[in-house]
Amino acid sequence: MQISSVGGMGLLDSLLGAEGRKSFKRKDSDAGEAGKALEELRGSLYNELRTSEGAKRQQQRFCGPVVAMTFNFFVAVGIILTNKLVMGRVGFNFPIFLTLLHYAVSWLLLAIFRTLSWLPVSPPAKTTPSSSIFLLGAIMAFASGLANTSLKYNSVGFYQMAKIAVTPTIVLAEFVLFRKTISFKKVLALGAVSAGVAVATVTDLQFNAFGACIALAWIVPSAINKILWSSLQQQANWTALALMWKTTPITIFFLLALMPWLDPPGVLLFKWDINNSCAILSSALLGFLLQWSGALALGATSATSHVVLGQFKTCVILVGGYILLDSDPGLVSLSGAVFALAGMSVYTSLNLKESKDGSNKQIPVQTPVSKTKTSENGSEDSTVMKTTNDV
Repeated sequence: MQISSVGGMGLLDSLLGAEGRKSFKRKDSDAGEAGKALEELRGSLYNELRTSEGAKRQQQRFCGPVVAMTFNFFVAVGIILTNKLVMGRVGFNFPIFLTLLHYAVSWLLLAIFRTLSWLPVSPPAKTTPSSSIFLLGAIMAFASGLANTSLKYNSVGFYQMAKIAVTPTIVLAEFVLFRKTISFKKVLALGAVSAGVAVATVTDLQFNAFGACIALAWIVPSAINKILWSSLQQQANWTALALMWKTTPITIFFLLALMPWLDPPGVLLFKWDINNSCAILSSALLGFLLQWSGALALGATSATSHVVLGQFKTCVILVGGYILLDSDPGLVSLSGAVFALAGMSVYTSLNLKESKDGSNKQIPVQTPVSKTKTSENGSEDSTVMKTTNDV
């Protein structure tokens, strides 16, 4: 058998010749280099995701402002329709418990991600005070729970009017906490947006004393919640999923405390059949996507831009219903929606212009500068490149 093998190899060598043998060796070498490069790429990507800075860079790379806000927009529309089904046709009138289910499902999914090593690494504990994480988790419970409670007890118009009040609250809070200011043009654009949404929803404005108290109590937590989500991601290298993993258990604890105060009794007596349970579970899964997409949008933009996105959603639903579904909200409401959309367009263009100007200021410009270089052998003129920062 050995003689036959040697003879076969000799016959193959004689048929291929020297060039053929070199070609085979070259292909084996290329395959080895490609495999080595692939292994290095995998190792580099793994190491990139094993640090909070690397995970943050990957989030910014694959989920920029446009992707994050588009993702959040479609999920928000989907959960509105699903929650209308759950609270309307299904008759599940327990808004705090529904919010609790949303966060419980989110925490379960995040635990699975962590088990599979899909969860990004959190920044070192010393970079973010534990009090900030605790505060964000508690405020999330009030912001989310009171929002669903407000939607239950108030008309859609009054609910939207309360959301309009979040915008100036965010601007004021960011100025007090971070001394952050916005330009006068942006103030005018935000004023146009708020006025347009107010006109668009004023036809459905109904007052309820308890609902009004809930709406007013919701405004400040909602504003602070968005500011904290945005600042922790942009300044402390947190990713959306890592921050959700840290804050969700705290949110669940406070939602459990809110349930006896704001939910009616009888949640265990609800008809938990297959159809109702599937509808509620769908709402909970969309709740996870809404929390994730909202965190991504806040990390990629700002708290004010996220509020404007929510108002944009309201106007698109109103105008889209008129165009596609033959609904008739009235000329006044349509005019307000169009006016608000125009204000949003101006606000977006101002943001894009500021972002572009900021990028140009940070790009180093290379200009050739003639400089004489002296050496031991003599002097010679050489041209070196000098890097300057256009500030």
